[in-house]
Amino acid sequence: MSVRRLAEDQFQPAAFAFSDENAVWADKTIQKYPAGRQQSAVIPLLMRAQEQDGWVTRAAIEKIADMLDMAYIRVLEVATFYTQFQLHPVGTRAHVQVCGTTPCMLRGSEALMSVCKSKIHAHPFERNAEGTLSWEEVECLGACVNAPMVMIGKDTYEDLTPARLEEIIDTFAAGNGASIKPGTQIDRIFSAPEGGLTSLTTEEPKARTRAKKTDAESVSAPVDAAPVPPSEAARPKSTDAETNAALKTPATAPKAAAKNAKAAEEQPVSGTAAAEPAPAVKAEAPAAKPSLTDKNRPTGVEKPAAPDDLKMISGVGPKIEATLNEIGIFTFAQVASWKKAEREWVDGYLNFRGRIERDDWVKQAKALAKGGEAEYIKVFGKKPR
Repeated sequence: MSVRRLAEDQFQPAAFAFSDENAVWADKTIQKYPAGRQQSAVIPLLMRAQEQDGWVTRAAIEKIADMLDMAYIRVLEVATFYTQFQLHPVGTRAHVQVCGTTPCMLRGSEALMSVCKSKIHAHPFERNAEGTLSWEEVECLGACVNAPMVMIGKDTYEDLTPARLEEIIDTFAAGNGASIKPGTQIDRIFSAPEGGLTSLTTEEPKARTRAKKTDAESVSAPVDAAPVPPSEAARPKSTDAETNAALKTPATAPKAAAKNAKAAEEQPVSGTAAAEPAPAVKAEAPAAKPSLTDKNRPTGVEKPAAPDDLKMISGVGPKIEATLNEIGIFTFAQVASWKKAEREWVDGYLNFRGRIERDDWVKQAKALAKGGEAEYIKVFGKKPR
C-alpha cells in the first residue's frame, strides 16, 4: 500500500466547520452509538466532511477528533488508512475514479485512463488548470458485468468507450454533470445482456397432446393438464342428481362423504383387479474388504525407529496413516514400490474408490523417498501438505 500523507500546508484551510444541515446530521449519527462508543462514528463523519468540502483536511480531522473526544493521531490513522478518503484537493466539479481491476482492464480501462490523462492531467490526483477536474485509478467498483466503468461522486458510469467518457468529462467540466444519467451508457437494462434478451424471447408454445394408452383404448389428453391425484382417480364419480342433492341439502353431506370414502377404499388405486404392493428396494450391499491374506496385499514391515510421515502424501490424513501402519506400511519407499494389483488391494481395503490413482500416491512417495520435501517441491512445484 502506498504511503498516504496529508496535503501540504499551502492547501490546508485554517478551520473547518460542518454546515448547519451536516452538523444536525453529525449529532444524530453520534447518538446512534452507545455511551462511551461514540468514537465508532469517526468514519461516517469523515465521509460527510469529504462530501462537504471534496476532500479531508487537517482542520476537519481535528474538528472530528474534538467532537468524538479522540486524540488527533487516532483520527489521522483512520483517514490515512482508507483510500476512500481524499487527502489532497480534488476537482471541484468531478473527481473521476477509473476502475483498473481485471474485468475492466480486459474491457479497455487503459484507454479510459488515457482519456483522463489527455482531458484532465497527465498524473493522477493532479487537477486540471481550472481546478475543476481530477482523476485516479482505483480497485474494483463492483460493476464488473458492465465493464469498463468509472465512478464520479456516488454515481457509476458503465459500459464506457473512450469517446463516451470524453463526453461525460466535458459535461462535468461545463457544470452540467447532473444531466448525465448514471449507470450503463449503452442500450441495455441495468446488467441485462447487451443487445437484449437471448432466450425466452418467443411466446409459450401451444399445449400439445399425447396419447395415453390403456389395455383397451387410447385417450388423448393435453400435455399441460394437471395430474389427477390417485385418491381422485379411484373415487367413483357422483351423478348430477347426487351432487345437486348434496348442494341443496347440507344434511346429506356426511352420508355422501362416508359413501364416497367407502367406495374409494374398495376401489384399487391402480385400476387393476387388486392393487399390487410396491416392490421392496434392495439396499446395495457394501463391497467387502479384501482379505488380509490376499496375495496382492503389499508386504508390510516392522515399525522402524523413525517411520516416515505418510501424511506428507496428499490424500493421507491421520486416520488413513494409522490404518496403513496397522498393515505394516511405514515408509515412503514401500508406497513407491506398489504395483497395480497392490494399489487396487489397498484402495479396496481403505474403501477409497480410486483415490490412490487420482492423487498419484506412488509418484508422491517416490519424490519424498528420493529427496524429501526439496525433491517434492522440485517435482510438483509446491510443498507437500
